[in-house]
Amino acid sequence: QVELVESGGGLVQPGGSLRLSCAASGSIFSIADMGWYRQAPGEERELVATTTSGGIIHYADSVKGRFTVSRVNAKNTVYLQMNSLKPEDTAVYYCNAQIRMPFNSAWTSSWGQGTQVTVSS
Repeated sequence: QVELVESGGGLVQPGGSLRLSCAASGSIFSIADMGWYRQAPGEERELVATTTSGGIIHYADSVKGRFTVSRVNAKNTVYLQMNSLKPEDTAVYYCNAQIRMPFNSAWTSSWGQGTQVTVSS
């Protein structure tokens, strides 16, 4: 009923940039937080950046000053601009959104399928 579709991953050299996009579609009444998480091989999934519908933003310490999260509420879309990429940023990046569907008071945490980001020379 709700789908999150990510795009923009790929292979980039250290110091390079990538921009990830995530669009939510389907039966959506409202979206609260939207954001990005990542999971490297053998590691647990970790928060990268999130933004509320009102524009309050939180970043992981490891990406502060290098990554920028932004959101277009009218398009149910969230972006992640990643600059000065490092090899340790290599991971699968997942989009997440807290969604409320019509005629339902409950909030559901929805995930995208993930997009691979590889930083290597």
